[in-house]
Amino acid sequence: MTKTPKYPKRLIEVDLPIKKISEHARREKSIRHGHISTLHIWWARRPLAACRAVLCASLWPDPADPLCPESFIEIAKTEMNIFWNTLDTGNREVQDLESLRTCLLDFIADFANWDNSTNEKYLKISRHLTESAHLALGGIPGSRPLVVDPFAGGGSIPLEALRVGADAYASDLNPVAVLLNKVVLEYIPKYGEKLADEVKKWGQWINEEAEKELAQYYPKDSDGSIPIAYLWARTITCEGSGCGTEVPLIRSLWLSKGKNQTFGLKFNTNCRSNKIEIEILSNPNLRDIKDGTITRGTVTCPLCGYTTPSNSVKLQFKKNMGGADNSRLFCVVTKRNGKNGRKYRTPTDKDLLNFELASEKIKSICLDQNHLNLIPSEKYPDESGSGALSSSVLYGFDKWGNLFNARQKLLLISINLLIKKVVVEFEGNNKDFNSALKTLLAIALDRQAEHSTSLCRWNSSGEKMQATFGRQALPMAYDYCECNPFGGSVGSWKTMIDLVTIPFETASCNDHIGTYNQGDARSILLPDDISSLFFTDPPYYDAIAYADLSDFFYVWLKRLLKPDFPELFNSELVDKKNEIVQLSKRFPGPYSNKTQEYFENEMKIAMQDGRRVLSPNGLGVIVFAHKSTSGWEAQLLSLINAGWIITASWPIDTEMGTRMNAMGTAALASSIHLVCRPRENPDGSLRIEVGDYRSVLSELPGRIHEWMQRLVSEDVVGADAIFACLGPALEIFSRYSSVEKPSGEIVALREYLEQVWAAISKEALTTIFSGADTTAFEPDARLTAMWLWTLTAGSGPVTEGEKPVKSTGYELDFDTARKIAQGLGANLEELSGLVEIKGSSARLLPVMERADILFGKGGVKTAKGKKKEQMTLGEVFGEEVSPDPVIDLKEYTSGKTMLDIVHQSMLLHAAGKSELLKIFLMEHGKNSKFWTLAQAFAALYPVGTDERRWVEAVMARKKTLGL
Repeated sequence: MTKTPKYPKRLIEVDLPIKKISEHARREKSIRHGHISTLHIWWARRPLAACRAVLCASLWPDPADPLCPESFIEIAKTEMNIFWNTLDTGNREVQDLESLRTCLLDFIADFANWDNSTNEKYLKISRHLTESAHLALGGIPGSRPLVVDPFAGGGSIPLEALRVGADAYASDLNPVAVLLNKVVLEYIPKYGEKLADEVKKWGQWINEEAEKELAQYYPKDSDGSIPIAYLWARTITCEGSGCGTEVPLIRSLWLSKGKNQTFGLKFNTNCRSNKIEIEILSNPNLRDIKDGTITRGTVTCPLCGYTTPSNSVKLQFKKNMGGADNSRLFCVVTKRNGKNGRKYRTPTDKDLLNFELASEKIKSICLDQNHLNLIPSEKYPDESGSGALSSSVLYGFDKWGNLFNARQKLLLISINLLIKKVVVEFEGNNKDFNSALKTLLAIALDRQAEHSTSLCRWNSSGEKMQATFGRQALPMAYDYCECNPFGGSVGSWKTMIDLVTIPFETASCNDHIGTYNQGDARSILLPDDISSLFFTDPPYYDAIAYADLSDFFYVWLKRLLKPDFPELFNSELVDKKNEIVQLSKRFPGPYSNKTQEYFENEMKIAMQDGRRVLSPNGLGVIVFAHKSTSGWEAQLLSLINAGWIITASWPIDTEMGTRMNAMGTAALASSIHLVCRPRENPDGSLRIEVGDYRSVLSELPGRIHEWMQRLVSEDVVGADAIFACLGPALEIFSRYSSVEKPSGEIVALREYLEQVWAAISKEALTTIFSGADTTAFEPDARLTAMWLWTLTAGSGPVTEGEKPVKSTGYELDFDTARKIAQGLGANLEELSGLVEIKGSSARLLPVMERADILFGKGGVKTAKGKKKEQMTLGEVFGEEVSPDPVIDLKEYTSGKTMLDIVHQSMLLHAAGKSELLKIFLMEHGKNSKFWTLAQAFAALYPVGTDERRWVEAVMARKKTLGL
């Protein structure tokens, strides 16, 4: 019988200060000064704070572990004694090994703080401990531990590996990601401030030259004011009978919502000329600002009132290839040097002429020396291809160059040619340094492109432009903002140069360079057993289509950098064939093969190769975050089938505290870090060990209980807590090569996970109703409470001055909702009056939508007998709004379940039926279950929603009624 290898546990397998690390990770989201995120857009980039903390805790052994080498313990004692006992923190005990562990974990928590990321004291100690741990665990003297990340993306993990004293190997299939890793892991630590200074120098030169070349297209106003933004509206021809007017598509007629001054728009129609004029209003009354012309893709003509349907709108745009150059300039935003605030003026004939001149100029642009069109002519996806870019694919952009209007194209081409001129005319002796300079300038051009498309928007609250990638998609912008690159505001070329040089301030503190290459995660170009840590953040199932999105940048980089990096830019667009994602459901067509089975199989191969390159005593950390159970099951199945044992899991909150993806939608605030060990024998072969299913299931509830209590104490709740519990549950299952029932039947992971979801749901419900008997509630109450609790992650409070949030329901992935319901003894299909199922999602109905169910049969009807889709509470309860009351409340009956009764009380309060509510509460308030459920809802409904206010008001009546 083979022996199980024995190695000391790493700190991360024992404990991790997740609350403090999460605080630093959230704060980092709002930090830009010195952060690598300013270098270039990359989607779902890992916070450096989380990476730094996890790296230290994964590379350093637990000093309290009996197998921990004495040499590391002694060095850890010395370093922690010097660090903690020279600070104003009192005398820290370091001789006791558990106390020493606490000192190390507290150091890690402090080191996660952005302010300490370049502090020489923290850097020196962390690097010394990393070196000591490496040597103590058998590393070769003079070498460093190697951290491998085959899904390197934006480079957060390998960058932080260098910072804490490890070597880093970063690879990615995507050429844009590889280029970013080259900058972060090689150019910045190799050339440091020298390179940053040259980028600033030549960036300024390009700014001066470009401004001279393009001055006629971006002139100042006659009074010296500087245009900083041009606001455009795409247009369609109204299809109303006999109309045919040109309709500008504008979502909102607000231009500015400043505290001291506001600006808005007004449509003036002229039936004789068949035109719609746009007037700019200063400090308008609220009643003067009407609705925009476009809502959910349909366009309403201000002249005749006809609404052109969305399909017709799309067809018109397709004829104009997206309509960027057929748009209407309706406002110019200006500023005065030395003066605060923005001014909004009507476009002049000169403004329109300047754009026409740019349009004529762009027609003369020809091929560059690489035989590429200077304007990106690569194919843009359409509805028959990838929908990964969101709604913009439906509006006729047939080439990537169509995303830009004529003046934006001219700007980007001019900068492109000037960058090439820098390299040709001013080439020095150091070819590599010149490539580095050219690469940084090309990345600045990428950032300029992101700020110079017809998908940029005007932010009326902040009075500034919003760049193209507000989220992980390219949604259509019907009215868009064009920046002035020389206006000194958002989108200026000077700002782009600042953005790409900011990371040098912190990343240049690394004293050695990393290794990077373009490679497939399924075949890592490293020998066996070479890595100390396999730490990666793989694609999150179907969450982000990286390859499609990165084409936006690839087409511009290729035009500049193909001669320097022909291996990266040798294809028309980014490779999508080998990307490990599940896109067959969201984006059929070219991705019909990217199924769940594809994801599981290919990710399994990648995880197997990660295990291959890991040393026998090494560790794996896999980061994952997905709101669906199917996504989680696919990743976990691939991990276990690849021969890994999950030994710990830690949720680290990686989102800002005010984040809210969508009211009532499950959105993870945490990324789960799954800590793994190879399930191997000392000789590297896979260990064969069969587990008994009965033993596994008997251990599961206690493990979930223990971990749930820890999570709640660390303020990890909702969906974050649910998915964070998967780690401990899988610790039990994954320690075996297979798990069998008494009959000898092998238990599939999905079957076990059904039990896991049930155990998690029951434990969470016990947490929600602390001290109460949860079995006393009907399934609908248990499900509602659990549903709302699941959504608490990511739900921010309503800020001061905001109106209460009108709930439209609470949405979950259907499979997640189904498994939660099953675990609580509920069936979604039998709760149609509580849950609405549509496709792959399930919506818990808001209380308002349950009014006709709770106070009438057959739906709420008007006095004329016609059914409304939704009624106001005043109409439901016969208030003055309705002269002919619909429901006679004297005849209503109390709900059948406690949930229905609590919801009825909330609606009675909302309708102002104070006396009836009093009678109602005197009848039902004697049941303690009523108040237990109401109290739970008072904590579970999101802050600021009507439901939260209603149930809190009902709770307030308890004391006044003496109940």
